[in-house]
Amino acid sequence: MTVYIDPPTWPGHGRLWSHLVSDVSFEELHAFAASIGCPPRAFERDHYDVPEAHYADAVRAGAREVGSKEIVRRLTDAGLRRPKGRPAPG
Repeated sequence: MTVYIDPPTWPGHGRLWSHLVSDVSFEELHAFAASIGCPPRAFERDHYDVPEAHYADAVRAGAREVGSKEIVRRLTDAGLRRPKGRPAPG
């Protein structure tokens, strides 16, 4: 299982956030997210939003630290990217 997380640099709701993704499947991503306590509501199209306070937990559990551009590249290469404004693939 390989999941990736970018640094918590995305502001929102008075906090900084990271993105947690898989380049294998959404099933893998959901399983990992559940194992670290991410609620299902934190899933947004192709990633989980992870608050800065839980970043280290994700890394300790095995998420690989990568930059934001690497997150997008891995999702795109895997065919799992679901940008805003576009319908999810069938």
